Amino acid sequence: MKQILVALLLTGGLLGLMTDSTEAAKVPSLIPREVLFGNPQKAQPRLSPNGQKMAYLAPVNNVLNVWVRTIGKQDDTPITSDTVRGIRQYFWAQDNEHILYMQDAGGNENWRLYGVDINTKETKDWTPFENVQVRIADHDKRFPDIVLLEMNKENPQVHDMYRLNLKTGEMVMIAKNPGSYDGWITDVNQKVLGASQARPDGGFDLLVRDSTEGEFRVAYQWDYEDSAGSGPMGFTLDGKSMYMKDMKDANASRLVKLDLATGGLEVIAEDKIYDCGGVMFHPDSWEVQAVSFERARNEWKVLDPAIAKDFEILQKLNSGEMSIVSRDNADRIWLVAFIQDDQPVCWYVYDRKTRKTEFLFNNRDDLKKYKLASMEPISFTSRDGLTIHGYITFPVGRTRKNLPMVVNVHGGPWVRDSWGYDPEAQWLANRGYICLQVNYRGSTGYGKAFLNAGNKEWAGKMHNDIIDAVNWAVNNKYADPHRVAIYGGSYGGYAALVGATFTPDTFKAAVDIVGPSNLITLIKSVPPYWSTFLANMKRRVGDPDTEEDFLKSRSPLYKVDNIKIPILIGQGANDPRVKQAESEQIVEAMKRKGLDYEYVLFPDEGHGFARPENRLKFYGIAEKFLHKHLNGIYME
Repeated sequence: MKQILVALLLTGGLLGLMTDSTEAAKVPSLIPREVLFGNPQKAQPRLSPNGQKMAYLAPVNNVLNVWVRTIGKQDDTPITSDTVRGIRQYFWAQDNEHILYMQDAGGNENWRLYGVDINTKETKDWTPFENVQVRIADHDKRFPDIVLLEMNKENPQVHDMYRLNLKTGEMVMIAKNPGSYDGWITDVNQKVLGASQARPDGGFDLLVRDSTEGEFRVAYQWDYEDSAGSGPMGFTLDGKSMYMKDMKDANASRLVKLDLATGGLEVIAEDKIYDCGGVMFHPDSWEVQAVSFERARNEWKVLDPAIAKDFEILQKLNSGEMSIVSRDNADRIWLVAFIQDDQPVCWYVYDRKTRKTEFLFNNRDDLKKYKLASMEPISFTSRDGLTIHGYITFPVGRTRKNLPMVVNVHGGPWVRDSWGYDPEAQWLANRGYICLQVNYRGSTGYGKAFLNAGNKEWAGKMHNDIIDAVNWAVNNKYADPHRVAIYGGSYGGYAALVGATFTPDTFKAAVDIVGPSNLITLIKSVPPYWSTFLANMKRRVGDPDTEEDFLKSRSPLYKVDNIKIPILIGQGANDPRVKQAESEQIVEAMKRKGLDYEYVLFPDEGHGFARPENRLKFYGIAEKFLHKHLNGIYME
């Protein structure tokens, strides 16, 4: 480490960051990008339904694959053989003999379902259809050979429901989409008795029927203002009620139970400010056992006394945020994850009968060698009086004064930043930057009024919140106003382009990852299977057919003349959400005007960079770019 520090000092890599020898002694070792952004050593453990085996993801020749071990033994072996993109979505079939996993081609999001026999390692492509997207709808222990799938095989705009028999290979359509359903709901007997229907006004209807031959009827409705925090979660065991998240007649999303016969609504759990988050159901009775609300951190509320002692024991294990990630069918063995801000993600095995716990593994053991930074919740008042929440991560060992800062804007935009281990926050802090993350208006989690305050405010008040966050950090003397960059992916990439074109004097540099540059072409080129969401999106962003001038006024492409700062752009060629043209049209405009930009195109990626070699390449370029313009650390 001493040699690294000397080399960096000689090349200017630490210039502007060290104020004296005492502070230099406190600065932690540099974390290699491979440790932060390479494949995890192990991740996503899942119990077999009978509890006899466990699967997890781990690399084989630097590509993530599924491994299986027998509980109580060390016979770990890879059972899949992906050599290109890596597996990131998988689950156990209820027959205990197969692992099922989803895979697309080059990031195109046309997911296929594959199955592998854990004994023979024979792999089968269950859905060998071109330009078709598969979604998993249901799999249940009472039907061990059956998986229900949603596919847009007949109509690219909507998904029909299919029943796949893993034993015979037979696949049958069991529910036909009339063209407006955005999702199906099955009861505990795998009968398709519910659906969610998109309306032309941007709202959604909950539909139910009494039998698979019956007609659907409207059981509940949401206007578009309620839609982002509302929706069905599933039938009760007796099929007479529906669990839902519901914002109707409330500010924050509540967990409720709807009586389908009377329309009566029972509120199960609610918070006046924060939306309902995770819900834990009993695997047999389908009664609600616990509900979470994400405030500054995620907090669980236990409703079932039968698991109260289990939660009490588990929450003493670790100071991080807890979640139950897997349960065997007997509900005796749980796999429990803990997320902390300054440690790798870790998992434990918990035996509910003996009340004993056993450490399983971390996702990145190499991180334990390094000092990580703490992620601290913040809040401030926006210029028009809204309370804005977020998180700030300071470099370890440096005085919190006049530091370079990167505003890392989350995508979505209808999601939120959360507390916990964030590799980008750790990377930026380790390189000497403040990482500032803002849950600007339009972010989910903070109730309906806050969410809808972002409607048609792309590049408007949503961006004002980001600027107000920068001013908050500068006014508190944390950030050097002359060394602030804006960075993000998807909507965050759009925000970076907005920062460079709408508020170019605020930022020194911008990094855009798969961000749209033209809201008109973005909305007109969404994937066909977004058809049921499109009316809602137009209400929240703008309608290119009726509001072309408005959308132009909010599009960075039409304000290229304002650019004063260098921009780094990263794009996946197969991105189905933000097409390659979104990056290339603004790159071409900057090129014509002789503006300072860098453009990195990955031919084998989609909406983000899944392959570790691509991630490492881009983060290396971004690190060098930020070092050049903000004078932070660059690690060769």
